Amino acid sequence: MKTPALAALTALVLLSACAGVRQSAVNPFNWFGGSTSRTVEATAIPEGGFAEVIDNRPAVAEVIDMAVEPAQGGAIVRATGLPPTQGWWDAELRPDGDLAPVDGELTLRFVLAPPRQETRQGPARSREVSAGLFVPASVLAQTRRVTVIGERNARTVTRR
Repeated sequence: MKTPALAALTALVLLSACAGVRQSAVNPFNWFGGSTSRTVEATAIPEGGFAEVIDNRPAVAEVIDMAVEPAQGGAIVRATGLPPTQGWWDAELRPDGDLAPVDGELTLRFVLAPPRQETRQGPARSREVSAGLFVPASVLAQTRRVTVIGERNARTVTRR
């Protein structure tokens, strides 16, 4: 009977010491205090305005495949390009100006960023890069042809 009582008393003494650690600087949960609020001047436009972004990505060397695939609320224009070497990235189908057809033709440029370091050419299959763009139904209603332009060629899909 003395052993369990002694163990319980020892545990009680040790646990009561934990209350002091809870509020001490040794406890990592106490290293930072509560948050405080301060007012700041709200602005949507940075001082001096926004910097103009210029996209200097070149067109893909060759557009090897292109398709317009139906999707909810429009279609996805998907294109596959073949750059000259491996490592090209950040591919995008970019309209010239707004995403609107001119004389019934929607023209998109297939652009991508060159590798940051010199890379090997590698086989054609390992260099393929794909990009896609969602085109809303409101734009498709005015479109008869979709053309994707690369550096050396262009591919066109005509509405049936």
